[in-house]
Amino acid sequence: MARSKTSHQWLQEHFNDPYVKKAQKNGYRSRASYKLLEIQNKDKLIRPGMSVIDLGAAPGGWSQVVSCLIGERGRLIASDILEMDSIPYVTFVHGDFTQNILLAQIFKAVGNSQVDLIISDMAPNLVGLSTVDMPRVMCLCDLALSLASQVLRPGGDFLVKIFHGEGFDRYYKNINKLFDKVQTRKPAASRNKSREQYLLCRGFLGILASEERF
Repeated sequence: MARSKTSHQWLQEHFNDPYVKKAQKNGYRSRASYKLLEIQNKDKLIRPGMSVIDLGAAPGGWSQVVSCLIGERGRLIASDILEMDSIPYVTFVHGDFTQNILLAQIFKAVGNSQVDLIISDMAPNLVGLSTVDMPRVMCLCDLALSLASQVLRPGGDFLVKIFHGEGFDRYYKNINKLFDKVQTRKPAASRNKSREQYLLCRGFLGILASEERF
């Protein structure tokens, strides 16, 4: 089957992307690694020995970065609806984050301890209609925040991908109640035409969400 004009254009842009070429050269699984690396260089988010959850992890670009930075003494739990090839010292939980069974598996992997950091690069498949896309985006953001409020240690951090649109202001207001400081980040590796940005939330205040763990 012949590729559409749009598909051909996307492939050209993808393979000509300097971050794609850089990821291939340096052995990273995706260009997204450089988004996290830029945030790390600026904000020193990840340290050796930390306990981290990586949401929306596949194909593993962020998990590669985190696993190297936290070292063997650290702990990394990664999750995605897609399969992900294994990474040393990374516990991968496969499933749909909107389903309770997957959340229960994450809680089981965390155990009775708390985590230092949750990073979320999750995003739904976008169709280009804000009335459809934004509710899906905000649903994932809300679920990630709910998880963070239940398993983050007091003083822990949360990094989440979000898009501007319906629900953003409400989310930003709520998240400010749970963290000491909230900042926006738009890494250079994030494509210019993308509306994505990241909220970097530092210093969890230890306010637990009302729902209990599964």
